[in-house]
Amino acid sequence: MQATRNKWMKDWWVLSLITSLSFSRLSYPSVSKAYPIFAQQNYENPREATGRIVCANCHLAKKTIDIEAPQSVLPDTVFEAIVKIPYDTQIKQVLANGKKGGLNVGAVLILPDGFELAPPNRIPNEIKNKLGKLSFQSYRPGKENIVVVGPVPGKLYKEIVFPVLSPDPSTKKEAHFSKYPIYVGANRGRGQIYPDGSKSNNTVYTASLPGEIKKVVRREGKGGYEITIEDSSQGRKAIDVVPPGPELIVSEGEFVKTDQPLTNNPNVGGFGQGEVEIVLQDPRRIQGLLAFFASVLLAQIFLVLKKKQFEKVQLAEMNF
Repeated sequence: MQATRNKWMKDWWVLSLITSLSFSRLSYPSVSKAYPIFAQQNYENPREATGRIVCANCHLAKKTIDIEAPQSVLPDTVFEAIVKIPYDTQIKQVLANGKKGGLNVGAVLILPDGFELAPPNRIPNEIKNKLGKLSFQSYRPGKENIVVVGPVPGKLYKEIVFPVLSPDPSTKKEAHFSKYPIYVGANRGRGQIYPDGSKSNNTVYTASLPGEIKKVVRREGKGGYEITIEDSSQGRKAIDVVPPGPELIVSEGEFVKTDQPLTNNPNVGGFGQGEVEIVLQDPRRIQGLLAFFASVLLAQIFLVLKKKQFEKVQLAEMNF
């Protein structure tokens, strides 16, 4: 009886743990935190003084991206900033376990001070339908104008729509009616370097010293290879470890030089950045411009009418 009770309690705790873990993954999806965490931990601002976005320090390959935004917006309005991340969806990338899988994408949007991600209750239904299940977050507390998203499946989100709320200069002193730049960085695929300088398995592995490849051993369990290189002239020997993923392009008996590639380059993704300018427009300027156009139009109409009247008077005098 006691054994049955203990077994029941054990099963109940296991079931409760699984349920709570499943609920936490549904309520707080980890993918939204995975992409920016390295940058958040190491950089106060994702855009360096040189203009380079720090994501390029880990995603070494350069790719093109595009951003679309309106040329001008009115204060306290929601608009779309669309980041396009083109790539061939048929290609596969090397995953962390060495297997092949689809590419993930992620993006960081750096807005001017005062601009921020629109709150859910302000987003129009038309824009909500384009967002899908994207999860946005600010780069860090106090940086609400810097928004990050990803990694998310590239097949579903080759275009990422950011709902942005423009500031109202009457309530936000840091905002002014002026022209502002918007910066964006976006990647497709995994990075090649981790912030600590170590390589991922999504890059080229090279020889650590010159010499002859004496042995190539497949690693049991972990996968990948151990390559023994011997430099007989200097009496040195090194074992270079290649993780699962990259494919070997050398074999035993070959002679290699320092930094000569031992594997292919499995990376099929890359990082790109761009910018666009947007004008925070004063409604009074628009009203003034419309009033000016109306006055010009009325002046033209009155000029035509006056000309017609003058022609009639001239014709009447000639007939007289």
